[in-house]
Amino acid sequence: MSPFGEQRRRLTAAMDQRGAWPNRSPWIREAVDALPRDLFAPDRLWRWDGHTYTPLDREADAEAWGAEVCADPDAAAVTQVTEGRASSSLSCQAVVVDMLDSLLLEPGQRVLELGTGTGWNAALLAHRAGPHRVTSVEVDPELAAAARKRLETAEARVEVEVGDGTAGWSQGAPYDRVISTYAVDRVPWAWVAQTRPGGRIITPWGWLGHVALTVATDGRSATGWVQGLAQFMPARGTHSGLEDFSQVRGGHPAADERPWERDLAPLRDDWHLRFALRVALPEVRITVAADDDGLNAWLHDGTTSWAALSALGDGKTLTYQGGPRRLADELENAWDGWLDAGNPELYDYGLTVEPHRQYAWTRDAQTGLRWPLAPQ
Repeated sequence: MSPFGEQRRRLTAAMDQRGAWPNRSPWIREAVDALPRDLFAPDRLWRWDGHTYTPLDREADAEAWGAEVCADPDAAAVTQVTEGRASSSLSCQAVVVDMLDSLLLEPGQRVLELGTGTGWNAALLAHRAGPHRVTSVEVDPELAAAARKRLETAEARVEVEVGDGTAGWSQGAPYDRVISTYAVDRVPWAWVAQTRPGGRIITPWGWLGHVALTVATDGRSATGWVQGLAQFMPARGTHSGLEDFSQVRGGHPAADERPWERDLAPLRDDWHLRFALRVALPEVRITVAADDDGLNAWLHDGTTSWAALSALGDGKTLTYQGGPRRLADELENAWDGWLDAGNPELYDYGLTVEPHRQYAWTRDAQTGLRWPLAPQ
């Protein structure tokens, strides 16, 4: 009997309680039961202690290690840290299940997975598609080698290749299904080109959601709707050199300040608003936190522009802005645009990918509002 049987049962019960097992894809629960996530977790995990990532070793504390792997359905387990940042993880079970459901995978279909990681998702795919039907591409040779061993132990016949997932894997094309386990801001055209007409592509997009794209019958485009929330790590090499507010602001004084009139709570709590702002202001990172004076927000564009919305403790908030852009003003305009559009939910958004352009849209791919995606 597995030493983590009880922890597995608690995780399964939590999925049951929230209704997270999809009715249209009963195979997913069967696959997870047959291939539980702890079988694919490395012996060393990394836990955030509020300041830095600290190691958590199975040999030193198996109980804590198992609890980290089999935490609640929305918790990922960090499996690799690079230069102080989480660079790979065992994705949270609820999102893995949700994305597999969106894939609409059938037995015998050929699948391309981008981002092998621990190999768990590839094993689940192979459980459904069958032996030698899944090709998984991993950029990190060490991760790829470790995943191969786990997949062999689990008798999951998956082809693991080392390469840049952005290029897909043309040697095995065309594929019926393509799924990415990392977030992209633009869908690589290679993924569309390597998917057969009518095939389906699932990827986390825009840092806050995952989309399901169907390739057109002529193979010259792919389009589809946002399916749900998904906060995945971005592709390797996509981090900006200036990623937090303090780096962007530095010691520069504010260029202007003014009162902020609206409640900041929706900016923290309303995922539909947050997704809409991510679409309208793709470069802007927004952090909201409370202190003794109330809710505060910090915005930056990763380069030179920033804004701080600072609670004063008397129910008032003051806006400070600096850099060439006025990010607080842009935030208000995008927020107003979302309200004027009737508060569309994240499920009202979609994405269209063509060879030389991509754009997000809301409610209708042809007639709805559009936001062009900047080229990379």
